[in-house]
Amino acid sequence: MEREFEEKIVQINRVSKKTKGGNKVGFSVLVVVGDKKGKVGVGLGKAGDVSSSIKKGIEIAKKHMLVVPIVNDTIPLEVRVKVGAARIMLKPAPRGSGVIAGGAVRSVVEAAGIHNISSKVLGTKNQASNVYATLAALRSIADQYKAKEK
Repeated sequence: MEREFEEKIVQINRVSKKTKGGNKVGFSVLVVVGDKKGKVGVGLGKAGDVSSSIKKGIEIAKKHMLVVPIVNDTIPLEVRVKVGAARIMLKPAPRGSGVIAGGAVRSVVEAAGIHNISSKVLGTKNQASNVYATLAALRSIADQYKAKEK
């Protein structure tokens, strides 16, 4: 059976909280979900075990999907975005150049179905922040592209 969306786990964090009865251990999982045709979403699932947090992350990502404009297997325009400490630059690339991106940006861009793109992470090394900044960059591209069409 062919799956509608492809899921990629970016980060698994083990978190613990001090309580009266001892330590309460949980997990937070950052998941990127995309259909490789222009739809992509990111979700952060939190639960007591890893498999439950992955399921929650996937559900959250599917609820918050974003449609990215793709022109000739790349993005239509260059964008620079700052979200918190993360600064991301995304540039369209010519056909055949491939995905030139680091781990956090690469997972979002490949899930969206973009085949040629050049990117640079300029701020923090925090993968979660960089994933959210990449999503914000793709959202701003989508907004600018819609405004240009009208």
